[in-house]
Amino acid sequence: MPVQTKADVVVIGAGIVGAMSALHLQQQGRNVVILDRTGPAAGASAGNAGILAFPEIIPIPSPGVMFKAPKWLLDPLGPLSIRPAYALKIAPWLWHFWRASSRKVFEQGIVTQAAMMELAAVEMARIRAIPELAPFFDNTGTLDLYDSEESFDAAAHDWREKEKAGFEFRRVNRKEIEELQPGLAPQFQHAMYSVSGVQINDPKEFTRAVCAQAEAAGAALRIADVTDIAATGDSATITLANGETIEAGTVVLAGGAWSKKLTARLGDRVPLDTERGYNTTLPSQSFNLKRQLYFNDHAFVVTPLSHGIRVGGAVELGGLDLPPNYNRSKSLLAKAGRFLPELDTRGGTEWMGFRPSLPDCLPVIGYSKASRSVVYAFGHGHLGLTQSAATGKLVSDLVAGRATGMSLAPFRPDRFN
Repeated sequence: MPVQTKADVVVIGAGIVGAMSALHLQQQGRNVVILDRTGPAAGASAGNAGILAFPEIIPIPSPGVMFKAPKWLLDPLGPLSIRPAYALKIAPWLWHFWRASSRKVFEQGIVTQAAMMELAAVEMARIRAIPELAPFFDNTGTLDLYDSEESFDAAAHDWREKEKAGFEFRRVNRKEIEELQPGLAPQFQHAMYSVSGVQINDPKEFTRAVCAQAEAAGAALRIADVTDIAATGDSATITLANGETIEAGTVVLAGGAWSKKLTARLGDRVPLDTERGYNTTLPSQSFNLKRQLYFNDHAFVVTPLSHGIRVGGAVELGGLDLPPNYNRSKSLLAKAGRFLPELDTRGGTEWMGFRPSLPDCLPVIGYSKASRSVVYAFGHGHLGLTQSAATGKLVSDLVAGRATGMSLAPFRPDRFN
């Protein structure tokens, strides 16, 4: 006979958003059970670039972006690509993406992201103050590099918006670029430098450490595959693959790219898809990397980790089932070798992960329409790590029925209906 148990709060997903949510809830005096199919940091939280990208407030769907998309999509190794086998399935997502690229929605998105990033910086500073987590933070600074003066000038609007939002940076010339990061190819004559850039030096172990902090505060971690959620009045019932059911006062769905099937069970139609991210992690001795490098004209980054150098980025829309295309990571690594001529590109480890992505580049944070006993927290795209502490704070407010410090209307689950 299937086992039936009860719980106060169940958090589904032990990635960085789920771990932060569990930690906030446990610190608020709730009794939390964390469920994950394979354990902490098994997905996108393991292989991200480790950047706390607070200044990244500019939505990808922007006015005119659809005119660029055909050129990108024709290049299977370009900054945005769609597998031919997935093109029909992704069509509804692209339609919402096109709608989000209107001037009005784009400008609203900047305001929303700026508010979210302000909260994210405050909440992540609180996380950094925890002694067990502080060693994962490194102040490296960030160097945003451009191929030409033309492409640098084309980004002027984005930098003005970042400045309006309170972020500090300065333009640097070739001499200063060489001082900030020796070894860059001569083509990089134009850049912006942000001294406040912060790096998580091991994203996988950081996520595990956050989860461990939640456990130390009393949370219970279980390896379990959730197959169903049903709202039952003032509570929710979770069904596991082994037939066990758990009745919870509140369920927090932070399952990342795997959340869509469970939202559908609750009647919420959310156009969640995946940005398949690729990277290669090289040995630390491969290059004397001093700080985070953004190659803005090529949509990839090179970042310093405690155990190596990570080269990754770009977006492939391909869902959860198609096999990886590691030619993408090889292409990025080849570019990094050209842009950093002294980089030793041998001995790297390739990785592919699924970033949960919504067409307007905003996450879903809010109650399910089925019941306020189910709270959603997923869909952060490539900003999951950056916005994780803020999301944890907002989730704890929603679970407690408290007013949040910012409007959650832009994040509501039904905004695409």
